[in-house]
Amino acid sequence: MFMSLFIVFLLACGPAAATGAMFPPGEWYRGLKKPGWTPPNWLFPVAWATLYLSMSAAGARVAGMAGQDAGVGLALAFWAVQIGLNTLWTPVFFGLRRMGAGLVVVLLLWLAVAVTLVLFWQVDWLAGLLFLPYLAWVTVASALNASVWRLNRRVG
Repeated sequence: MFMSLFIVFLLACGPAAATGAMFPPGEWYRGLKKPGWTPPNWLFPVAWATLYLSMSAAGARVAGMAGQDAGVGLALAFWAVQIGLNTLWTPVFFGLRRMGAGLVVVLLLWLAVAVTLVLFWQVDWLAGLLFLPYLAWVTVASALNASVWRLNRRVG
């Protein structure tokens, strides 16, 4: 049962992952001023692949507890919210080149990930633990988005 659920959650991550290919950073992003602590470009796909796998495992663990814990429904609803916001950020930031709007999306994503982590932890501590790296990465992404926006406010 776990593997079936894992595959479904991994497929749900597919559209979010696909936006990276559909809206690559390109010359526009390379030309922006960035803080000195910006992670290297090679790290982004490695991090996201790892995060999508852990998010899927966490979702599968919680979904597998349906009927055993009253908090499963709300926890999975927040999983859906966070993956929706995750999918939205790349087209907003890289596609539309709206750094300020991207910041709003990534801050909402951070909140959704934090709530999902707490709700998952209440259902299954390991599922919550699997969301900790995601929250850490979205924290860095939020700070990076804010810094890039601040450094490039006049860039269209």
